[in-house]
Amino acid sequence: MTSPTTNQEPQKKDSSRIEEAKKKNNFLISTYDELKLVSWPNKQQLFSESVAVIIMVSFSAAAIASVSRFYGWLALQIFG
Repeated sequence: MTSPTTNQEPQKKDSSRIEEAKKKNNFLISTYDELKLVSWPNKQQLFSESVAVIIMVSFSAAAIASVSRFYGWLALQIFG
């Protein structure tokens, strides 16, 4: 069986393009509205929080490196 052909397919493509453009536009508007609600830090907060993050990352890296070296030394003692 074959279905009858109609000219609705091109209209669906055009309407889907329009709907897609509307969705993109609504997304951008919603994103802009949300960004207006964000509480942005001032320079002092930004600096102090950046320093805190750098210090914590440095401590974490040092801790991971020391544990890794310890297990490397231990493995060398056991298997070396």
